[in-house]
Amino acid sequence: MRWRRLSEEEARAAQNILRLGARRIATRDLYHLMLTASWPTFFAALALFYLVFNCGFAALYLLQPGSIAGGEQGYLADAFFFSVQTMATIGYGGMHPATFYANVVVSFEALLGMAGFAVAAGIVFARFSRPTARVLFSRVAVVTPHEGVPTLMFRCANERRNRILEAEAHVYFAREETSSEGSTLRRTYDLALARQRNPLFTLSWTVMHPIDDGSPLHGIDPDFLASEDATVVVNLMGTDETLSQTVFARHSYRADEILWGHRFVDILDRREDGRRTVDYRRFHDTEERSD
Repeated sequence: MRWRRLSEEEARAAQNILRLGARRIATRDLYHLMLTASWPTFFAALALFYLVFNCGFAALYLLQPGSIAGGEQGYLADAFFFSVQTMATIGYGGMHPATFYANVVVSFEALLGMAGFAVAAGIVFARFSRPTARVLFSRVAVVTPHEGVPTLMFRCANERRNRILEAEAHVYFAREETSSEGSTLRRTYDLALARQRNPLFTLSWTVMHPIDDGSPLHGIDPDFLASEDATVVVNLMGTDETLSQTVFARHSYRADEILWGHRFVDILDRREDGRRTVDYRRFHDTEERSD
């Protein structure tokens, strides 16, 4: 879906910003890094750690010849698989520790192995149990008259077949400004909404911001938005009915993704049998106003 690609592009754009003078905290925040990494990256890192861990202990077993009974002396493969059996507490078959040194290393490895499996299992569970929202945002926002007032609108929809309780949307307008002293800064303004809360967010919700005299968008045209590198940022939160946990969704609209003089096509209808329908095939469609 396009909204997922946009989120990935925004994340990459944030990572590409050069933060001069800022300390690198990735290595000190390994837990957060493992939670936010993609699944292929996570499993690749897990496999790499598993390989390095067992190779390291295999080297320790090879330091003392004859420490592993039943294995070929000085053979790295036997020492590696002996380490795998020890780490996973599988139980020994043909190979077993033969010396006091080997038993000390085995005890130390078994302790680290149990701790490592517990940490890995906790991270996997945290990744699976992390609450996420499946909210679909319209690809574009529109500026069109509503009740005689120019209004910024965009659509959002709950893609799951449940409800988000007490859903609440917050919309911000971010733009670059130059102060009277000549300093360039990025300033954010709150955009008041016609309806900020949706008690039962089940299907579709059109979020609207009236551009009246008190709006930060009042008197702004599309060319000005583009010149100021302006962005409309949307944060949506609520309680997932199934998970009973708070979920979040975020989206943003650049200046070229805000269509002026357009309106969304109607996606709500009612069949002859009285049932209401929502046509998500036209969810992103807009049409130019003729009036």
